[in-house]
Amino acid sequence: MTARTPVRASLACRRRRARAHDDPDRTGDRRVAGPGGSAVDPRRPVPGIHRAGGLAWAMAIRRAPPVVVATLTFSLAACTAQPPTRPQTPPPTTPTTSVEPVPAPTADPTSRTNPPVATPRGRPFDVDRVLGGIRDLAAIGPRDAASPASDTAAAYVAARLRSAGYRVTLQPFTVPAGISWGVRVPAGTTVNVVAEPPGFDPRAPHVVVGAHLDTVPQAPGAEDNASGLMVLTEVARMLHEQPGSVPVRFVAFGAEEARGGNGTRYAFGSRHFVAALDAAERKAVRGMLALDRVGVRAAAVPVCSGGRGTPALAHAVRSAASAWPTPVPTRGCTNRASDHVSFEAVGIPAARLGSVPYAAYHSVRDVPSVVDRGQLARSGAVVWAWLRSLR
Repeated sequence: MTARTPVRASLACRRRRARAHDDPDRTGDRRVAGPGGSAVDPRRPVPGIHRAGGLAWAMAIRRAPPVVVATLTFSLAACTAQPPTRPQTPPPTTPTTSVEPVPAPTADPTSRTNPPVATPRGRPFDVDRVLGGIRDLAAIGPRDAASPASDTAAAYVAARLRSAGYRVTLQPFTVPAGISWGVRVPAGTTVNVVAEPPGFDPRAPHVVVGAHLDTVPQAPGAEDNASGLMVLTEVARMLHEQPGSVPVRFVAFGAEEARGGNGTRYAFGSRHFVAALDAAERKAVRGMLALDRVGVRAAAVPVCSGGRGTPALAHAVRSAASAWPTPVPTRGCTNRASDHVSFEAVGIPAARLGSVPYAAYHSVRDVPSVVDRGQLARSGAVVWAWLRSLR
């Protein structure tokens, strides 16, 4: 891969304002507590900024203090469900999810999945910690990829991954100006946050689990996509405490949301990530799972293929979930509206977890109350079952 910049908390710079009108993502006087407990004002640069390409990166990376919270295991009976949000189909300009008949999950030699291993010895999935992170990210406000608020979100996610024991690096890239969900957005520079376990070799077989950092300009993005980010960081924490047979690279992708082209100019961060892989690194990626909108209550967890490559990975994820000691219901679908499409486009098996329709989609009403703790636990269980099944 191309060189990436290590996260350094010791750097302290201020972000230069590129344009006076770059303020559609401001959030008033709201402040959010960072992982270290300090207040972070999303309107201001935070300490520990790293400059890349002339822009300043608000990456205040520091270890989070121990948090004592009630934990929730992957027993579905322990999940307390909230009343469902009334589904609403997104406007037609948005790439939509289509449910299609999916064959019953079967063993697929290309997926190399096996019956899942025993429940981990480490701490179980902590849904309260996940919900706390969703509240923190939503409190930052809208997080367009070219905004300071996106930098603050990247710092928050990077801090969680670093405190979980991962080597965290930044992969900066540029994004074009455009129209995002009816709002004009500027060009700028953003980052992918890449977390690797100790001793990780990008040319050895591994899988990628990703979730996107940004939101559309008007949405606080609790479901889209703080839910995916926080399930990712929680599963990463669990995996560090109980490593599996196959290494996992966790990536928070910048600039997934569309910036024009009638919804076709999107997934900039994941496209950049894939393009930066050399031939050996690309060959080493056995599969990629994107976590995107994973918290809205539903009877089953959607596991979607992109429809342009092999559905083997989606089948493998569903198979692992059904074979888990407490089986998790899933449904198959086809969806091209997330970062998995960038991997599928170059022949890497990929799938998306999530995409339940909801009324607050891409609006100011996408707040923490739209997510359901039971669905978060089920989504985390599906990811965990798949990772434990890999050999």
